[in-house]
Amino acid sequence: MPAITSAHLLPILMLLGSNIFMTFAWYGHLSYKSSAIALAIFVSWMIALPEYMLAVPANRIGSAVYSAAELKTMQEVITLTVFAGFSVFWLKEPLTWNHAIGFALIAAGAFFIFQAKA
Repeated sequence: MPAITSAHLLPILMLLGSNIFMTFAWYGHLSYKSSAIALAIFVSWMIALPEYMLAVPANRIGSAVYSAAELKTMQEVITLTVFAGFSVFWLKEPLTWNHAIGFALIAAGAFFIFQAKA
């Protein structure tokens, strides 16, 4: 098994951070539906800026050890994980068995993406 290096771990941590920002940018305003849509758009764009400042270098650094398909797969799995927590804790929406099954199928797909190198 190959050693875990910063080039392996740093992109994952940066993608996690970027997805937290992006989830708030895309869905955080749903808790403030009475505010003007223009304000929601502006605040979302301001939140999205740090997301890009993490995502772009994460992909650049990660491309040294991961393929583009692997980076995208990681990003999607991280996105779903972050969104699941966000949905429950921020939006107060329950996750159902349908969500769990759908997420599990996506995780299975991610497993196969990473098996291509094996």
